[in-house]
Amino acid sequence: MNGYMNPNPALGVVFHWLGGLASGSFYVPFRGVKRWSWETYWLVGGFFSWIIAPWMLGLYMTNDLLAVLSATPARTIFWCYFWGVLWGLGGLTFGLTMRYLGMSLGMAMVLGYCAAFGTLMPPIFDGVFASSVLHTTSGQVILLGVAICMAGIACAGKAGMSKEGEMTAEAKQSVIKEFNLKKGVAVATFSGVMSACFSYGLRAGDPIKELTLKHGTSILWQGLPVLVVVLLGGFTTNCIWCVILNVRNKSGHQYLAPTERTKEAARVPLLNNYFFSALAGTTWYFQFFFYTMGETQMGKYKFSSWTLHMASIIIFSSLWGIGLHEWRGASSRTWTWLFISLFVLVASTVVVGYGNYLAVPK
Repeated sequence: MNGYMNPNPALGVVFHWLGGLASGSFYVPFRGVKRWSWETYWLVGGFFSWIIAPWMLGLYMTNDLLAVLSATPARTIFWCYFWGVLWGLGGLTFGLTMRYLGMSLGMAMVLGYCAAFGTLMPPIFDGVFASSVLHTTSGQVILLGVAICMAGIACAGKAGMSKEGEMTAEAKQSVIKEFNLKKGVAVATFSGVMSACFSYGLRAGDPIKELTLKHGTSILWQGLPVLVVVLLGGFTTNCIWCVILNVRNKSGHQYLAPTERTKEAARVPLLNNYFFSALAGTTWYFQFFFYTMGETQMGKYKFSSWTLHMASIIIFSSLWGIGLHEWRGASSRTWTWLFISLFVLVASTVVVGYGNYLAVPK
């Protein structure tokens, strides 16, 4: 596996779909957490997402992780960490988006912004957008796929807006207890723009990939050391905010207390809460575990990986939304928009994958 390996876009699409499945599913285990505040279970899950899983798999799957990071220029470490901190703001508010809009509409809005900024900005920053993308057949096909993805995201948003207009306030609250459209849209916009910073962090980590390859790491796992640094930045942001909320809401005792501090104290299932939070966090990490694998298969147009990732996340989160009855009571028109969005998003992954295939040396 070491050395040069011909890209395989079809395999890359599969890896990105697996990453999308992980991302679209990670919030589900949090539903098993009982009598913990949001900041408590978010920090516990995040500890597994951003610290435990990256380090364990990085140490196990790559060679000389500590030596590679020690040899990495400080400038590279800084930019990976910096973009991770900004991405952390997006990840932090992403959780709030789920609370206010639900999985289907929330993910559609956040990932719409995230797909646009995270896909197109890296090649523009690198100064190769015109020469390598606009003026090549494969690049033009990939851009078409990106446009199709954005159309699919718009259809998903239309489905969510249609559902919101049809449901009564009571119905919204029964499915999404803290539903708030105005607040949710504002949070989703901020979250989407900041979440795109993860793409910049991965690009900033290219020197780390080169170093780990020199140490004999497989091409498939070259992105894992980068994740260690970028996710550390995300952990910093989320940890600070969650601790602030723990102090402000006096919820810090929940990490250890077996009962609630109420007049009628109820027993808190600590073991279950830690288990489901850990499961959610670890599942979340696997989205980028598979993402870095998929990126290695996309050839010189690896920036398109971000579009594939976003499309896959929306597909699987929408399916979870259906399974969790978030679309209960929706009209046939709303269901039509939802299924159109899923079809268009699947089509976008096929088009992007084909564009990358055209660029593979024959």
